[in-house]
Amino acid sequence: MTSTQLAREALPQKLKRQIKQAMGPWGVFFEGFLRHPVMVGSIIPSSRYTIAKVLAPVRWDECKLFVEYGPGVGTFCRPVLDRLRRDGELIVIDTNPLYIDYLRSTIRDSRFTAVLGSATDVEDIVAAHGHDHADYVLSGLPFTTLPEGVGPAIAAATYQVLRPGGAFLVYQFTPRARDFMARHFTRIDRDFEWRNILPSYLFWGWKDASGEG
Repeated sequence: MTSTQLAREALPQKLKRQIKQAMGPWGVFFEGFLRHPVMVGSIIPSSRYTIAKVLAPVRWDECKLFVEYGPGVGTFCRPVLDRLRRDGELIVIDTNPLYIDYLRSTIRDSRFTAVLGSATDVEDIVAAHGHDHADYVLSGLPFTTLPEGVGPAIAAATYQVLRPGGAFLVYQFTPRARDFMARHFTRIDRDFEWRNILPSYLFWGWKDASGEG
């Protein structure tokens, strides 16, 4: 292939990158929602109040691996990395390549890994990155609109991948996510954050220190 042909092939990719940069994170987030609405909980990223409240119970000094499902454009990623210990790791998992490409190009932190894949495969993904468990798992995935069977599978896989004493952190626009969590977690704390569009239900499912619930 000649240099001229290579330049022609590269031009569309260059234009795509320029368009994404011009759109900014909100534009990318909205485009991702339009492409996969049932997999995105909202067309607007979470508020700083929701972020702070969801992350408040995390014991950061004990957190070596934090996992997030459906990171979008990184609304939670940066606050997590700000709090995460220097030898910790954040793995985010999303089925939307638009979001994964955006995150890989905008977050330059050696502790950060963006994986194109399904949250149902979290155990395999965690193992593939050299870990035998996660300390905390965060999810804003809309459990009530996910394809049939996916919500229960995610809840089950999350319980398995968490260490005893770890927690599943969930924020949703409906309280039904608790039903999926309650099949595995015997202790579920809950709260509500109205300073969000839309107001959010917050849940923290704790895996018993014995690993039994």
